[in-house]
Amino acid sequence: MTTYAALLRGVNVGGGRKMPMAELRAALEELGHRDVRTYLQSGQAVFTAGRGDQEALAAELAEELGRRFAFACEVLVRDHAYLAGVVDACPFPAAELAGRQLHVTFLDRDVDDARFAALDREAYLPEEFRVGDRALYLYLPDGMGRSRLAVQLAGPRLTKGLVATTRNWNTVLKLVALTAP
Repeated sequence: MTTYAALLRGVNVGGGRKMPMAELRAALEELGHRDVRTYLQSGQAVFTAGRGDQEALAAELAEELGRRFAFACEVLVRDHAYLAGVVDACPFPAAELAGRQLHVTFLDRDVDDARFAALDREAYLPEEFRVGDRALYLYLPDGMGRSRLAVQLAGPRLTKGLVATTRNWNTVLKLVALTAP
Protein backbone atom coordinates (compact mmCIF):
# COMPACT_ATOMS: atom_id res chain seq x y z
CA MET A 1 0.00 0.00 0.00
CA THR A 2 1.23 3.47 -0.90
CA THR A 3 0.02 6.84 0.36
CA TYR A 4 -0.64 9.45 -2.29
CA ALA A 5 -1.63 13.10 -2.46
CA ALA A 6 -4.31 14.10 -4.94
CA LEU A 7 -3.97 17.70 -6.13
CA LEU A 8 -7.09 19.13 -7.74
CA ARG A 9 -6.80 22.10 -10.04
CA GLY A 10 -8.95 25.18 -9.51
CA VAL A 11 -11.55 24.04 -6.98
CA ASN A 12 -12.94 26.22 -4.19
CA VAL A 13 -11.11 29.34 -5.34
CA GLY A 14 -12.62 32.54 -6.69
CA GLY A 15 -16.21 31.61 -5.90
CA GLY A 16 -16.63 28.99 -8.62
CA ARG A 17 -16.13 25.26 -9.00
CA LYS A 18 -17.30 24.44 -5.48
CA MET A 19 -16.39 21.03 -4.18
CA PRO A 20 -17.10 20.11 -0.56
CA MET A 21 -14.19 18.19 0.91
CA ALA A 22 -16.61 15.62 2.34
CA GLU A 23 -17.64 14.84 -1.25
CA LEU A 24 -14.00 14.51 -2.30
CA ARG A 25 -13.38 12.09 0.57
CA ALA A 26 -16.51 10.11 -0.36
CA ALA A 27 -15.40 9.89 -4.00
CA LEU A 28 -12.00 8.51 -3.01
CA GLU A 29 -13.55 6.00 -0.61
CA GLU A 30 -16.03 4.81 -3.23
CA LEU A 31 -13.09 4.20 -5.57
CA GLY A 32 -11.79 1.78 -2.94
CA HIS A 33 -9.05 3.94 -1.42
CA ARG A 34 -8.34 3.88 2.28
CA ASP A 35 -7.16 6.26 5.00
CA VAL A 36 -8.69 9.18 3.08
CA ARG A 37 -8.10 12.66 4.47
CA THR A 38 -8.41 16.13 2.99
CA TYR A 39 -6.20 19.08 3.75
CA LEU A 40 -7.65 22.57 3.78
CA GLN A 41 -10.51 23.42 1.43
CA SER A 42 -8.43 24.11 -1.66
CA GLY A 43 -8.45 20.71 -3.31
CA GLN A 44 -5.97 18.29 -1.88
CA ALA A 45 -6.52 14.88 -0.38
CA VAL A 46 -4.33 12.10 0.91
CA PHE A 47 -5.24 8.44 0.48
CA THR A 48 -3.77 4.96 0.51
CA ALA A 49 -4.03 2.67 -2.52
CA GLY A 50 -2.63 -0.68 -3.52
CA ARG A 51 -1.99 0.34 -7.11
CA GLY A 52 1.04 2.41 -8.04
CA ASP A 53 0.13 4.02 -11.37
CA GLN A 54 -0.22 7.68 -10.44
CA GLU A 55 -1.58 8.74 -13.84
CA ALA A 56 -4.27 6.04 -13.74
CA LEU A 57 -5.24 7.01 -10.20
CA ALA A 58 -5.53 10.66 -11.27
CA ALA A 59 -7.62 9.80 -14.33
CA GLU A 60 -9.92 7.56 -12.29
CA LEU A 61 -10.49 10.29 -9.68
CA ALA A 62 -11.01 13.00 -12.33
CA GLU A 63 -13.63 10.81 -14.03
CA GLU A 64 -15.42 10.14 -10.74
CA LEU A 65 -15.42 13.83 -9.81
CA GLY A 66 -16.72 14.73 -13.27
CA ARG A 67 -19.69 12.42 -12.66
CA ARG A 68 -20.40 14.00 -9.27
CA PHE A 69 -20.06 17.67 -10.17
CA ALA A 70 -21.14 19.90 -13.03
CA PHE A 71 -17.56 20.60 -14.10
CA ALA A 72 -14.46 18.73 -15.20
CA CYS A 73 -11.70 18.64 -12.63
CA GLU A 74 -8.07 18.09 -13.51
CA VAL A 75 -6.21 15.96 -10.97
CA LEU A 76 -2.58 15.15 -10.32
CA VAL A 77 -1.61 12.28 -8.00
CA ARG A 78 1.85 12.16 -6.45
CA ASP A 79 3.44 9.81 -3.93
CA HIS A 80 5.60 10.63 -0.92
CA ALA A 81 8.91 9.96 -2.68
CA TYR A 82 8.09 12.45 -5.41
CA LEU A 83 6.86 15.11 -2.98
CA ALA A 84 9.90 14.69 -0.74
CA GLY A 85 12.11 14.93 -3.82
CA VAL A 86 10.45 18.22 -4.78
CA VAL A 87 11.28 19.61 -1.34
CA ASP A 88 14.86 18.32 -1.46
CA ALA A 89 15.45 19.77 -4.93
CA CYS A 90 14.15 23.27 -4.14
CA PRO A 91 16.56 25.74 -5.78
CA PHE A 92 15.60 28.56 -3.41
CA PRO A 93 16.57 28.92 0.28
CA ALA A 94 13.26 27.58 1.59
CA ALA A 95 14.33 27.64 5.24
CA GLU A 96 14.94 31.39 4.98
CA LEU A 97 11.66 32.27 3.28
CA ALA A 98 8.10 32.67 4.48
CA GLY A 99 5.77 29.96 3.16
CA ARG A 100 3.79 32.54 1.16
CA GLN A 101 6.94 33.52 -0.77
CA LEU A 102 7.68 30.09 -2.19
CA HIS A 103 5.32 28.06 -4.36
CA VAL A 104 5.44 24.93 -6.46
CA THR A 105 3.43 24.52 -9.62
CA PHE A 106 2.96 20.80 -10.11
CA LEU A 107 2.79 19.67 -13.74
CA ASP A 108 1.51 16.48 -15.33
CA ARG A 109 4.80 16.03 -17.21
CA ASP A 110 8.30 17.39 -17.54
CA VAL A 111 8.91 20.68 -19.30
CA ASP A 112 12.19 22.32 -20.15
CA ASP A 113 13.43 25.89 -20.15
CA ALA A 114 12.72 26.19 -23.89
CA ARG A 115 9.00 26.51 -23.12
CA PHE A 116 9.77 29.75 -21.25
CA ALA A 117 12.40 31.16 -23.63
CA ALA A 118 10.18 34.04 -24.80
CA LEU A 119 9.52 35.17 -21.22
CA ASP A 120 11.74 38.08 -20.18
CA ARG A 121 12.68 36.80 -16.75
CA GLU A 122 14.53 39.97 -15.78
CA ALA A 123 11.38 42.04 -16.26
CA TYR A 124 9.84 40.27 -13.26
CA LEU A 125 12.74 40.45 -10.80
CA PRO A 126 12.93 40.02 -7.86
CA GLU A 127 10.35 37.32 -8.68
CA GLU A 128 11.93 34.19 -10.12
CA PHE A 129 11.10 30.67 -11.18
CA ARG A 130 13.06 27.53 -11.89
CA VAL A 131 12.13 24.35 -13.70
CA GLY A 132 12.23 21.08 -11.73
CA ASP A 133 10.96 17.50 -12.06
CA ARG A 134 7.38 17.96 -13.31
CA ALA A 135 7.33 21.19 -11.32
CA LEU A 136 8.05 24.88 -11.40
CA TYR A 137 9.50 26.50 -8.29
CA LEU A 138 8.31 30.09 -7.85
CA TYR A 139 9.97 32.65 -5.61
CA LEU A 140 7.41 35.43 -5.12
CA PRO A 141 8.63 37.85 -2.41
CA ASP A 142 5.24 39.61 -2.14
CA GLY A 143 3.20 36.42 -2.40
CA MET A 144 1.08 34.91 -5.14
CA GLY A 145 -1.74 37.46 -5.00
CA ARG A 146 0.46 40.35 -6.16
CA SER A 147 2.67 38.43 -8.54
CA ARG A 148 2.94 39.52 -12.15
CA LEU A 149 5.21 36.53 -12.86
CA ALA A 150 2.65 34.02 -11.57
CA VAL A 151 0.02 35.50 -13.90
CA GLN A 152 2.35 35.06 -16.87
CA LEU A 153 3.34 31.51 -15.91
CA ALA A 154 -0.32 30.51 -15.57
CA GLY A 155 -1.26 31.98 -18.93
CA PRO A 156 -2.44 29.76 -21.79
CA ARG A 157 0.63 30.49 -23.90
CA LEU A 158 2.93 28.84 -21.36
CA THR A 159 0.59 26.18 -19.97
CA LYS A 160 -0.91 24.99 -23.25
CA GLY A 161 -1.30 21.22 -23.15
CA LEU A 162 -0.32 20.95 -19.47
CA VAL A 163 -2.20 20.16 -16.32
CA ALA A 164 -0.77 22.56 -13.77
CA THR A 165 -1.76 23.37 -10.19
CA THR A 166 0.11 25.51 -7.67
CA ARG A 167 0.56 25.09 -3.92
CA ASN A 168 2.38 27.30 -1.44
CA TRP A 169 5.42 25.91 0.34
CA ASN A 170 3.60 25.32 3.62
CA THR A 171 1.08 23.10 1.82
CA VAL A 172 3.86 21.23 0.01
CA LEU A 173 5.57 20.50 3.34
CA LYS A 174 2.28 19.38 4.90
CA LEU A 175 1.60 17.01 1.99
CA VAL A 176 5.08 15.50 2.42
CA ALA A 177 4.29 14.88 6.10
CA LEU A 178 0.80 13.50 5.41
CA THR A 179 2.08 11.02 2.80
CA ALA A 180 5.04 9.81 4.87
CA PRO A 181 5.11 6.05 5.46
